[in-house]
Amino acid sequence: MSAEDFSDAVLVLLGHGSTVNAESGAPVCLQAAELRRRKCFAEVREAFWRQAPQVKQVLSELTAARVFVVPLFISEGYFSEATIPGELGFGGGGPGHFSRVQQRGAQKLFYCKPLGTHDRMTSVLLARAREIVEKFPFPRPPKPEDTTLFIAGHGTEQNLNSRKAIERQADLIRALGLYAGVHGVFLEEEPRIGECYQMAQTRNMVIVPFFISDGMHAREDIPVLLGEAERVVQQRLQRGLPTWRNPTERKGKLVWYATSVGSEPQLAEVILDLVREAAEG
Repeated sequence: MSAEDFSDAVLVLLGHGSTVNAESGAPVCLQAAELRRRKCFAEVREAFWRQAPQVKQVLSELTAARVFVVPLFISEGYFSEATIPGELGFGGGGPGHFSRVQQRGAQKLFYCKPLGTHDRMTSVLLARAREIVEKFPFPRPPKPEDTTLFIAGHGTEQNLNSRKAIERQADLIRALGLYAGVHGVFLEEEPRIGECYQMAQTRNMVIVPFFISDGMHAREDIPVLLGEAERVVQQRLQRGLPTWRNPTERKGKLVWYATSVGSEPQLAEVILDLVREAAEG
């Protein structure tokens, strides 16, 4: 079969999942449904690391000649590039230190690169930033040249690769010259998310969480770090409301906070690109 023909192949979209947050797996299911609709693959399956159906179980059920596993993770961190591939038999060990192709009898298994590392994520992040101000104009959407854009990521001091995807996207968007300023900010590394008010040189700020799902970090932690009272955030959650009101004025800034990238329609194309790259070797 050619690298463009996946009629013999199964696509497995791998998400982190959560046993305490039902919304964690929603983007995986959403993108799987879209790719199923396109009928590019013999089958499209959802799989997770922390919730059912778990990835090892899903893979054990597949008999297709080719299976492509696309991890819906942001960065080439220890979890996506060592823990998971190690458990799946690829060896693990970090980016570039293991083979992404595994032969299992007559079946060839491909472990694709994490979703967030792809070049097309730049347009995904820009779409998120543009959509939030267009949806909530005050009284009209601010111009990008009058706005500071922040890409908010997790980060961890345990693995330097965790922040690379965020920093790379900030660099790529900054080079386009669209916004007055573009910065990466983090939950667990410097610069911290709460420092964005001091970093912004404009009154208008847009924060895009570079997370796949609107889970605890995106819906609870970041709004609190931006200055919303935890009590208010929890009340809004209980009522099924967004936990940040767009825009909110705080510390002399007008702040728009976008949703995570997992529901962006462009992600289907990113996933297909990752599969093509894996097939071409």
